[in-house]
Amino acid sequence: MNKYLKVGVIAAVAAAFTWSLNFVAPFFIGDYSLGDLAATRFVFSGMIGAIVLFLHRDLCRGLTKGDWIATAGLGFIGYVGYFITVMVAAVYAGPIIPPAFLGLVPIVLAIAGNAYSSSISWTALRLPLTLAVIGLLLVNASSLIQFNGEWNASHVIGTCSAIGAVALWTWFGIANQRALSKRPSMNAWVWTAMMMIGGSIETLLFLPIGHGLGLFNAPNLGFGSVAIAHLYLPAFMLAVIASIGGAWAWTVASQRLPMALAGQLLTTEMVFATCFGLLVHLRWPEPFEVLGIALLLYGVVKAIGAFHSTAKSSSHDDEKILGCSSTRACG
Repeated sequence: MNKYLKVGVIAAVAAAFTWSLNFVAPFFIGDYSLGDLAATRFVFSGMIGAIVLFLHRDLCRGLTKGDWIATAGLGFIGYVGYFITVMVAAVYAGPIIPPAFLGLVPIVLAIAGNAYSSSISWTALRLPLTLAVIGLLLVNASSLIQFNGEWNASHVIGTCSAIGAVALWTWFGIANQRALSKRPSMNAWVWTAMMMIGGSIETLLFLPIGHGLGLFNAPNLGFGSVAIAHLYLPAFMLAVIASIGGAWAWTVASQRLPMALAGQLLTTEMVFATCFGLLVHLRWPEPFEVLGIALLLYGVVKAIGAFHSTAKSSSHDDEKILGCSSTRACG
């Protein structure tokens, strides 16, 4: 595996690791809501993003209005819009249905990414995707079993919102890579900071709407000392590690990997999240969870192998063409 691909793989897995913390944070917020946590986190992210831009101010001189518009749009799609749809899904569909749909994000992103760029043959991608789907079903089996299948209008609204969240993040993944491909010299820290600032401003604009939807408990619980341990600290940790760190790692991965491979690597987020969940609940994994994790990891290994083989074959063909061209021996 060449160094460029290796760095991209490590970055994508690092992003998945940081984003898996989103599944753990709700256990530490007490009576504060997920809306409180997300909104506070995005505001912190914007503040940290401003500091990052100040530290890299020498790289900001060439930024254009188009760069700011692009990152503001990406911040809304991948952060604020995604947050809104996930929150609505949780409120209307409960805690079981949304995670089952959100677990499909890596699969949908991998399929959409390959449909967009045709970076690898579908035959080579078939086995990794199949393993990922089966692995995700097994990892989420305990949650899916709890759902009694009784549907009502609330479940329909929540499910549609969860599907919307999957669509938004898939859109973000492809749009982000497309925007970065037009800016090959863009610094990953600067790009990340710009997205965070845009998302933070959009979050502030959303606060009145979120309050009207009943997504926030903080106004009743208070913003003083009681909020330090259960709101400010978890939100700040997520802002630093998951928002800034995760977005930076994903930017690095998006600059180096085909989206089909980057999407496949995101399945490791569910592996990390499951392991963290087991630690929080102080229990050993069930046999089907172990099998699910094993299949997810094996699917990732097969995906990396498939893309490595494709890249190696492409490089070999290029060398062959260059060799033929230099000796004029072809044809």
